[in-house]
Amino acid sequence: MRSLGLLAAASTVALFLGATVPARAQWIVFDPNNYVQNVLTAARELQQINNQITSLQNEAQMLINQAKNLASLPYSSLQQLQSSIQRTQQLLAQAQRIAYDVQQIDRAFSTSYAPATSGQSNQLLISNAQSRWQNSYAATQDALRVQAGIVGNLDTNRIQTSALVTSSQAASGALQATQAGNQILALNAQQLADLTAVVTAQGRAQSLEAAQRASAQDQGREQFRRFLTLGQGYQSSNVQMFH
Repeated sequence: MRSLGLLAAASTVALFLGATVPARAQWIVFDPNNYVQNVLTAARELQQINNQITSLQNEAQMLINQAKNLASLPYSSLQQLQSSIQRTQQLLAQAQRIAYDVQQIDRAFSTSYAPATSGQSNQLLISNAQSRWQNSYAATQDALRVQAGIVGNLDTNRIQTSALVTSSQAASGALQATQAGNQILALNAQQLADLTAVVTAQGRAQSLEAAQRASAQDQGREQFRRFLTLGQGYQSSNVQMFH
């Protein structure tokens, strides 16, 4: 009977304790392995997001660089260079008398610069000599005018060179740098054309002067020959008179 009483008492206590503990109360169990896995997963996802952000930033910078590389140079010296070249061409085109024309040169050297012959009259020899002198005079004047025109281009070239170098240094992309470089090359070509024009004009003047001297020497020999012939004829006529 006593054993039955104790069992009943224990059962009563157990029922009491079970009635006093709330039914929703549960024990929280911390699993460190699961926590580490969750942290690593979150870190990997965050790294992927950062990689995507970096990739987008790189693509955006690439587009910006492409836009810069495709941007045209805001400065152009083409009009000024063309104007300088046209001025030099106009000066060369204004060459007087024997100009830069092969047929005209051939005609002149077959007439006024041709070797003097006995069949030419004294008046023709004098006329040819005057023509040659006028050719040399005009060529010298033309050479000086070309030189003056090119000296006038120097200030324009200086301004263009400074502007193009500044534009090249401030270029924001490959296209602007290339365009600035091309314009600098064009400026160099224009300066070389001016130099060629000066050398050509000077060479023309020197050639005509040399041709004038050569023709003058040839004409002088012909006139001296005529003088000797005339003298011999005069002496012969005197001898005949005495006889």
